[in-house]
Amino acid sequence: MKIGVIGTGNMGGAIMRGYGRNASANGDEIIAFSRTRSKLEKVCEDAGAVPADSMSELIKDSDVVLLAMEPKNIRDNISNIAKDFTEDKLLISVAAGIDINFFEDNIGAGTMVVRAMPNMPAKVGEGMSSLSRNMKVTDRAFTKAIDIFEGVGKAEEVDESLIDAVGGVSGSSPAYTYMYIEALAQCAVKNGMEYDQAVRFAAQAVLGAAKMVLASDESPDDLRKAVCTEGGSTIEGYKKLVEMGFTEDIMEGMQATVNRTIEMAKGK
Repeated sequence: MKIGVIGTGNMGGAIMRGYGRNASANGDEIIAFSRTRSKLEKVCEDAGAVPADSMSELIKDSDVVLLAMEPKNIRDNISNIAKDFTEDKLLISVAAGIDINFFEDNIGAGTMVVRAMPNMPAKVGEGMSSLSRNMKVTDRAFTKAIDIFEGVGKAEEVDESLIDAVGGVSGSSPAYTYMYIEALAQCAVKNGMEYDQAVRFAAQAVLGAAKMVLASDESPDDLRKAVCTEGGSTIEGYKKLVEMGFTEDIMEGMQATVNRTIEMAKGK
Protein backbone atom coordinates (compact mmCIF):
# COMPACT_ATOMS: atom_id res chain seq x y z
CA MET A 1 0.00 0.00 0.00
CA LYS A 2 1.01 3.62 -0.45
CA ILE A 3 0.95 5.58 2.81
CA GLY A 4 0.74 9.33 2.22
CA VAL A 5 1.68 11.73 5.02
CA ILE A 6 0.71 15.39 4.82
CA GLY A 7 2.74 17.38 7.33
CA THR A 8 6.24 16.35 8.35
CA GLY A 9 6.64 18.21 11.65
CA ASN A 10 7.10 16.62 15.06
CA MET A 11 4.33 14.04 14.87
CA GLY A 12 4.22 13.47 11.13
CA GLY A 13 8.00 13.07 11.03
CA ALA A 14 7.99 10.71 14.02
CA ILE A 15 5.34 8.48 12.44
CA MET A 16 7.17 8.43 9.12
CA ARG A 17 10.47 7.47 10.74
CA GLY A 18 8.85 4.88 13.00
CA TYR A 19 6.74 3.13 10.38
CA GLY A 20 9.48 3.63 7.80
CA ARG A 21 11.53 0.95 9.57
CA ASN A 22 8.88 -1.65 8.67
CA ALA A 23 7.21 -0.19 5.60
CA SER A 24 9.24 -2.01 2.96
CA ALA A 25 9.01 -5.32 4.85
CA ASN A 26 5.22 -4.89 4.82
CA GLY A 27 5.27 -4.12 1.12
CA ASP A 28 4.35 -0.49 1.72
CA GLU A 29 5.72 2.76 0.36
CA ILE A 30 5.62 6.08 2.20
CA ILE A 31 5.13 9.32 0.30
CA ALA A 32 4.96 12.71 1.97
CA PHE A 33 4.21 16.36 1.39
CA SER A 34 5.06 19.50 3.31
CA ARG A 35 5.13 23.15 2.30
CA THR A 36 8.74 23.43 3.50
CA ARG A 37 10.66 21.52 0.83
CA SER A 38 13.98 21.34 2.69
CA LYS A 39 12.35 19.82 5.78
CA LEU A 40 10.33 17.46 3.60
CA GLU A 41 13.39 16.11 1.82
CA LYS A 42 15.29 15.63 5.09
CA VAL A 43 12.46 13.67 6.75
CA CYS A 44 11.92 11.61 3.60
CA GLU A 45 15.62 10.73 3.54
CA ASP A 46 15.49 9.63 7.19
CA ALA A 47 12.30 7.61 6.72
CA GLY A 48 13.04 6.10 3.32
CA ALA A 49 10.06 7.97 1.90
CA VAL A 50 9.38 9.68 -1.41
CA PRO A 51 8.56 13.42 -1.49
CA ALA A 52 5.43 14.47 -3.38
CA ASP A 53 5.29 17.70 -5.35
CA SER A 54 1.80 18.64 -4.16
CA MET A 55 -0.91 17.65 -1.73
CA SER A 56 -3.18 16.81 -4.64
CA GLU A 57 -0.60 14.45 -6.14
CA LEU A 58 -0.09 12.73 -2.79
CA ILE A 59 -3.80 12.15 -2.17
CA LYS A 60 -4.39 10.76 -5.64
CA ASP A 61 -1.43 8.35 -5.34
CA SER A 62 -2.12 7.14 -1.77
CA ASP A 63 -4.19 4.29 -0.36
CA VAL A 64 -3.90 5.78 3.13
CA VAL A 65 -3.72 9.54 3.76
CA LEU A 66 -2.43 10.59 7.16
CA LEU A 67 -3.13 14.21 8.03
CA ALA A 68 -0.45 15.47 10.44
CA MET A 69 -1.23 19.15 9.89
CA GLU A 70 -2.28 21.75 12.43
CA PRO A 71 -6.08 21.74 12.96
CA LYS A 72 -6.38 25.23 11.45
CA ASN A 73 -4.54 24.11 8.30
CA ILE A 74 -6.83 21.11 7.95
CA ARG A 75 -9.90 23.34 8.19
CA ASP A 76 -8.41 25.79 5.68
CA ASN A 77 -7.50 23.02 3.21
CA ILE A 78 -10.40 20.62 3.62
CA SER A 79 -11.97 21.53 0.28
CA ASN A 80 -8.66 20.81 -1.50
CA ILE A 81 -8.38 17.50 0.35
CA ALA A 82 -11.96 16.55 -0.49
CA LYS A 83 -11.68 17.13 -4.24
CA ASP A 84 -9.04 14.41 -4.67
CA PHE A 85 -10.36 11.95 -2.09
CA THR A 86 -12.23 8.78 -3.03
CA GLU A 87 -14.08 6.32 -0.81
CA ASP A 88 -11.55 3.52 -1.34
CA LYS A 89 -8.93 5.56 0.54
CA LEU A 90 -8.44 5.57 4.32
CA LEU A 91 -8.08 8.96 6.00
CA ILE A 92 -6.24 9.13 9.33
CA SER A 93 -6.14 12.40 11.26
CA VAL A 94 -3.97 13.20 14.28
CA ALA A 95 -5.44 16.70 14.68
CA ALA A 96 -6.74 17.57 18.14
CA GLY A 97 -10.24 18.98 18.29
CA ILE A 98 -11.40 17.79 14.85
CA ASP A 99 -13.87 14.93 15.08
CA ILE A 100 -14.82 12.23 12.62
CA ASN A 101 -18.09 14.00 11.74
CA PHE A 102 -16.11 16.96 10.38
CA PHE A 103 -14.46 14.77 7.74
CA GLU A 104 -17.70 12.94 6.91
CA ASP A 105 -19.48 16.28 6.47
CA ASN A 106 -16.75 17.84 4.33
CA ILE A 107 -15.44 14.88 2.31
CA GLY A 108 -18.41 12.54 2.21
CA ALA A 109 -20.44 10.22 4.43
CA GLY A 110 -18.82 7.21 2.77
CA THR A 111 -15.28 8.21 3.74
CA MET A 112 -13.27 5.79 5.85
CA VAL A 113 -12.00 7.90 8.76
CA VAL A 114 -9.72 7.05 11.68
CA ARG A 115 -9.12 9.67 14.34
CA ALA A 116 -5.81 9.05 16.10
CA MET A 117 -4.34 10.64 19.20
CA PRO A 118 -0.65 9.81 19.61
CA ASN A 119 1.61 11.50 22.16
CA MET A 120 5.06 13.04 22.04
CA PRO A 121 7.04 9.94 23.18
CA ALA A 122 6.26 8.60 19.70
CA LYS A 123 9.42 10.49 18.73
CA VAL A 124 11.47 7.88 20.61
CA GLY A 125 9.31 4.88 19.71
CA GLU A 126 7.48 4.84 23.06
CA GLY A 127 4.24 6.55 22.11
CA MET A 128 0.73 5.64 23.21
CA SER A 129 -1.91 6.17 20.53
CA SER A 130 -5.67 5.84 20.63
CA LEU A 131 -7.44 5.08 17.35
CA SER A 132 -11.16 5.66 16.78
CA ARG A 133 -12.93 4.73 13.55
CA ASN A 134 -16.23 5.34 11.84
CA MET A 135 -18.49 2.59 10.58
CA LYS A 136 -17.05 2.74 7.07
CA VAL A 137 -13.56 1.59 8.10
CA THR A 138 -12.99 -2.06 7.22
CA ASP A 139 -11.10 -4.37 9.57
CA ARG A 140 -8.32 -4.64 6.99
CA ALA A 141 -7.96 -0.86 6.77
CA PHE A 142 -8.06 -0.49 10.55
CA THR A 143 -5.36 -3.13 10.97
CA LYS A 144 -3.16 -1.03 8.69
CA ALA A 145 -3.82 2.03 10.84
CA ILE A 146 -2.84 0.09 13.98
CA ASP A 147 0.33 -1.12 12.24
CA ILE A 148 1.34 2.45 11.41
CA PHE A 149 1.02 3.69 14.98
CA GLU A 150 2.59 0.59 16.48
CA GLY A 151 5.65 1.68 14.54
CA VAL A 152 6.08 4.43 17.15
CA GLY A 153 4.95 2.61 20.30
CA LYS A 154 1.65 1.07 21.35
CA ALA A 155 -1.81 1.62 19.89
CA GLU A 156 -5.31 0.63 20.94
CA GLU A 157 -8.81 1.15 19.60
CA VAL A 158 -10.84 3.57 21.73
CA ASP A 159 -14.37 4.81 21.16
CA GLU A 160 -14.31 8.42 19.98
CA SER A 161 -16.53 9.43 22.92
CA LEU A 162 -13.47 8.83 25.16
CA ILE A 163 -11.08 10.97 23.12
CA ASP A 164 -11.07 13.82 25.66
CA ALA A 165 -10.08 11.42 28.45
CA VAL A 166 -7.34 10.02 26.23
CA GLY A 167 -6.04 13.54 25.69
CA GLY A 168 -5.62 13.98 29.42
CA VAL A 169 -4.31 10.57 30.41
CA SER A 170 -1.75 10.15 27.61
CA GLY A 171 -1.75 13.08 25.19
CA SER A 172 -0.88 15.78 27.71
CA SER A 173 0.47 13.74 30.62
CA PRO A 174 4.08 13.60 29.34
CA ALA A 175 4.28 17.33 30.13
CA TYR A 176 3.36 16.66 33.76
CA THR A 177 5.80 13.75 33.90
CA TYR A 178 8.58 16.08 32.75
CA MET A 179 7.60 18.42 35.59
CA TYR A 180 7.86 15.51 38.03
CA ILE A 181 11.28 14.46 36.73
CA GLU A 182 12.50 18.06 36.93
CA ALA A 183 11.29 18.36 40.54
CA LEU A 184 13.05 15.13 41.51
CA ALA A 185 16.26 16.31 39.84
CA GLN A 186 16.13 19.74 41.48
CA CYS A 187 15.76 18.20 44.93
CA ALA A 188 18.71 15.91 44.22
CA VAL A 189 20.75 18.96 43.21
CA LYS A 190 19.88 20.62 46.52
CA ASN A 191 21.32 17.54 48.18
CA GLY A 192 24.60 17.65 46.28
CA MET A 193 24.16 15.87 42.93
CA GLU A 194 25.11 17.38 39.58
CA TYR A 195 22.01 18.36 37.57
CA ASP A 196 22.69 16.16 34.50
CA GLN A 197 23.30 13.10 36.66
CA ALA A 198 20.22 13.83 38.75
CA VAL A 199 18.06 14.02 35.61
CA ARG A 200 19.38 10.64 34.43
CA PHE A 201 18.63 9.02 37.77
CA ALA A 202 15.14 10.54 37.96
CA ALA A 203 14.24 9.73 34.35
CA GLN A 204 15.46 6.14 34.58
CA ALA A 205 13.51 5.65 37.81
CA VAL A 206 10.33 6.89 36.10
CA LEU A 207 10.99 4.69 33.05
CA GLY A 208 11.57 1.64 35.23
CA ALA A 209 8.48 2.29 37.34
CA ALA A 210 6.36 2.62 34.19
CA LYS A 211 7.70 -0.65 32.80
CA MET A 212 6.88 -2.40 36.08
CA VAL A 213 3.28 -1.17 35.84
CA LEU A 214 2.97 -2.55 32.31
CA ALA A 215 4.63 -5.86 33.18
CA SER A 216 2.82 -6.50 36.48
CA ASP A 217 -0.62 -7.89 37.27
CA GLU A 218 -0.67 -5.66 40.34
CA SER A 219 -2.23 -2.22 40.38
CA PRO A 220 -0.02 0.89 40.56
CA ASP A 221 -1.18 1.38 44.15
CA ASP A 222 -0.18 -2.18 45.09
CA LEU A 223 3.27 -1.57 43.59
CA ARG A 224 3.51 1.68 45.57
CA LYS A 225 2.71 -0.17 48.79
CA ALA A 226 5.52 -2.65 48.08
CA VAL A 227 8.04 0.23 48.03
CA CYS A 228 6.60 2.06 51.03
CA THR A 229 7.81 -0.19 53.83
CA GLU A 230 6.78 0.94 57.31
CA GLY A 231 9.54 2.82 59.11
CA GLY A 232 11.49 3.44 55.89
CA SER A 233 12.32 6.65 54.06
CA THR A 234 9.98 6.21 51.07
CA ILE A 235 6.85 6.12 53.20
CA GLU A 236 7.80 9.44 54.77
CA GLY A 237 7.89 11.06 51.33
CA TYR A 238 4.59 9.37 50.45
CA LYS A 239 2.93 10.71 53.60
CA LYS A 240 4.12 14.24 52.83
CA LEU A 241 2.82 14.04 49.24
CA VAL A 242 -0.55 12.81 50.49
CA GLU A 243 -0.64 15.63 53.03
CA MET A 244 0.07 18.16 50.27
CA GLY A 245 -2.72 16.79 48.04
CA PHE A 246 -0.44 15.23 45.40
CA THR A 247 -3.04 12.86 43.89
CA GLU A 248 -5.84 15.42 43.91
CA ASP A 249 -3.59 18.04 42.27
CA ILE A 250 -2.71 15.65 39.42
CA MET A 251 -6.36 14.76 38.87
CA GLU A 252 -7.37 18.42 38.84
CA GLY A 253 -4.62 19.20 36.36
CA MET A 254 -5.77 16.40 34.05
CA GLN A 255 -9.39 17.53 34.35
CA ALA A 256 -8.36 21.04 33.30
CA THR A 257 -6.76 19.47 30.23
CA VAL A 258 -9.92 17.49 29.44
CA ASN A 259 -12.08 20.59 29.89
CA ARG A 260 -9.91 22.62 27.53
CA THR A 261 -9.95 19.83 24.94
CA ILE A 262 -13.75 19.89 25.01
CA GLU A 263 -13.72 23.69 24.54
CA MET A 264 -11.32 23.43 21.60
CA ALA A 265 -13.59 20.90 19.90
CA LYS A 266 -16.35 23.52 20.13
CA GLY A 267 -14.12 26.09 18.45
CA LYS A 268 -13.47 28.15 21.58
